[in-house]
Amino acid sequence: MEKLVIKGGTRLKGDVTIGGAKNSAVAILPATLLVNGICKINNLPNISDVKIICNILKEFGAKITWNGEHEITIDTTHINCSTAPLDMTSKFRASYYLIGSMLGRCGNIEVGLPGGCNLGARPIDQHIKGFELLGAKVEVGQGKISAKAKKLIGTSIYMDVISVGATINIMLASVLAEGTTTIDNAAKEPHIVDVANFLNTMGADIRGAGTDVIKINGVKSLKNEGTYSVVPDQIEAGTFMLAAVASKGDVVIRNCIPEHLDCITAKILEIGGNVEDLGDALRVWCNKRPNKATVKTLPYPGFPTDMQPQIGVVLSLADGTSIINESIWESRFQYTGELNKMGAHITAQGKSAVFEGVKELSAAPVYATDLRAGAALIIAGIVANGETELYNLEHIDRGYENIEEKFRMLGANIKRVCEVTEEEKYV
Repeated sequence: MEKLVIKGGTRLKGDVTIGGAKNSAVAILPATLLVNGICKINNLPNISDVKIICNILKEFGAKITWNGEHEITIDTTHINCSTAPLDMTSKFRASYYLIGSMLGRCGNIEVGLPGGCNLGARPIDQHIKGFELLGAKVEVGQGKISAKAKKLIGTSIYMDVISVGATINIMLASVLAEGTTTIDNAAKEPHIVDVANFLNTMGADIRGAGTDVIKINGVKSLKNEGTYSVVPDQIEAGTFMLAAVASKGDVVIRNCIPEHLDCITAKILEIGGNVEDLGDALRVWCNKRPNKATVKTLPYPGFPTDMQPQIGVVLSLADGTSIINESIWESRFQYTGELNKMGAHITAQGKSAVFEGVKELSAAPVYATDLRAGAALIIAGIVANGETELYNLEHIDRGYENIEEKFRMLGANIKRVCEVTEEEKYV
């Protein structure tokens, strides 16, 4: 069993380079199924979710060649329109993007019910609504989702709730549909724009991505060859921004898009930190105890739910009482119990949590309950007194590439070690 051992009390200082966006990559890779040819994708994050979806694409008949750690060539010329391996597709949330892509490519797909982090109910009703309005028949049961369509016809689709996944999935299904599809009340996150830009590079006609109305004019086919670079990861950049504040550090975050981080920048300024825009980089520093604040997670351009645990660490150390209201996932506060083990004073109930700021955290054995909680607990370990042991690293590896090495480059005392469990001793 692997764990991270973190010796705390470090003030982070230096430069860190941000990789490609996880949330873009896990949608763009399934989108290559709409291309009857070869795509070269670069600036890919080398993370476990990317590797899983590459393996799924291979099961469909795609030929994948890694040209380096962050670039692949995908040949989807000879795709077989068979059932996706249910055991693989049920491992992570983004497997549902295979539905939109394969409906467009083959008119038929079956995948396992999506997994991923346990953050509470994650309904896919808006996905199903969109597919059915386009002309597909969708069935859910026995741990799988099946979708079939003789022909997809463009239509108007109003999203009852703002859903990033459903917006992307309907966009994927509409690219090769007959006629025009309009998505009203669409999500506006940067990775939606990134997926649309990839598809447009390959010959799709998508307009309005990044606004609340997206129009997709169906085309007969996409180009059979193209190259695309994944956008920098907004959440990874934000994680290091808040780590700089929590540690009273001074960090330059390179290869980021500052405007994607405006909501995080605004909160950092509010709590007493400093942010300097360097064009394709941001410098973040803080030399005082953070101020208290109220945070509410919202769809983009609001404060991201994926940044909520990280700012929770900062607010646990703030001067005064802070409140976080979580409007996206009902179980996002699981990490607060782990922070309380480290001396934080947090009361979480439902979708709200009250943070009574403490002057310092103390080391303790803690467990990552999900991807972003894991990143938050790394930050907590870096600023805490003593030696923290962090377990359940598989969550962190889903979305962060070499995270301990990046923190080490900033001065953190952190290492990954393999711990032999009592059960393993007798195997």
